[in-house]
Amino acid sequence: MLLLVTDTSGKQGFVGLVQARDPIQVSVIDEAPLAGGTFSAQLVPQIAALLAQHGLSKRDIDAFIVVSGPGSFTGLRVGLAAIKALAEILRKPIVPVSLLEVVALASRTEGRVLAGLDAGRNEVYAGEYKIAGESAELVREQLLPKDEFMTPARAATIVTPDESVAGIAKAAGLSVVPVERPRPADIAGLGWRKLQAGEAVTPEQLEANYIRRSDAEIFSKPASS
Repeated sequence: MLLLVTDTSGKQGFVGLVQARDPIQVSVIDEAPLAGGTFSAQLVPQIAALLAQHGLSKRDIDAFIVVSGPGSFTGLRVGLAAIKALAEILRKPIVPVSLLEVVALASRTEGRVLAGLDAGRNEVYAGEYKIAGESAELVREQLLPKDEFMTPARAATIVTPDESVAGIAKAAGLSVVPVERPRPADIAGLGWRKLQAGEAVTPEQLEANYIRRSDAEIFSKPASS
């Protein structure tokens, strides 16, 4: 099964072609980076270029695995809109994946895990999960000020690809499991398991998992009565 994997949640992104060969194994055929700030101009051409390089067409795509958040409002909006359009045209399933869940599973740790991603603005995206093997049960995902991140962190194993988040935990005397920022194989692996479990969505159902409210929501004035 051919999976198209995209991540436009961060400053830099990527698109990848991944082959799912059996119930548990995926292998990356190829991937291409996406430069931040130009996702809207790059994403569809890069998808077309990757397919062409391997003698494939968009009709060969069997499913879309997409990082649905948390992250950049603009990046997620652009990335998800492109995948929605392609999935609707091709009538293929979409599997949304939380980047925090991918990070949590990357620790290979059992029990309660707290995945952290630098959210800027002196804040942290925090995802708390109960990990058992390849399964992650969501406890909560939330946006926390950095000084409040230590509260849930004390009862869990901290996992992060970001040095700034790791530094907070280490300064508080807590141990950290460092991981690499998720790549297509990591995201596709989780997405493939979710697809087999029936956790796909239609284009109409796909929504971004921003966690943070937009500036427009934060600074908008309440309507006068």
